[in-house]
Amino acid sequence: MSQVAAVQAPVERGLYFDEFTVGQSWVTPARTITNADLVNFAGISGDFNPLHTDEEFAKKTQFGGRIFHGPGVFAVATGLESRLGIKEGTAIAFLGMTWSLKGAVRIGDTIRVEQQVAELRPSNSKPDRGIVTFDVQVKNQRDEICHDGQWFVMFQRRV
Repeated sequence: MSQVAAVQAPVERGLYFDEFTVGQSWVTPARTITNADLVNFAGISGDFNPLHTDEEFAKKTQFGGRIFHGPGVFAVATGLESRLGIKEGTAIAFLGMTWSLKGAVRIGDTIRVEQQVAELRPSNSKPDRGIVTFDVQVKNQRDEICHDGQWFVMFQRRV
């Protein structure tokens, strides 16, 4: 993704497969990660690793303090991306992803998602749908990439 992503306003309804173009991009609103986020994710996931829950332990690690769970960052990223509205009523299924954790997200970091259409693949067997591949980056307030990868989403087509 380029250093400066094109920003598009949230859409009023979801986009159909036919309305996407390769290179089209969005930037989500930002969200600050709080201690409550970390504690709640630990409770939901059952992941009480001391790297996330024990400040004294975490201070002695390469991170110098507690960090937010990697899967928690992904979960927040999906929530931020949903605020764009591009999937409202037109996405059929989230099919999968490739995902890399590039850097730690700490309590107090403010993250956003930058997303760009990388590929469009109409279905050969079902003409009422197609798959959109998105290049996705989670960036913090310093514009550092914390996580990145691709998301594969099936959308309805206009028939």
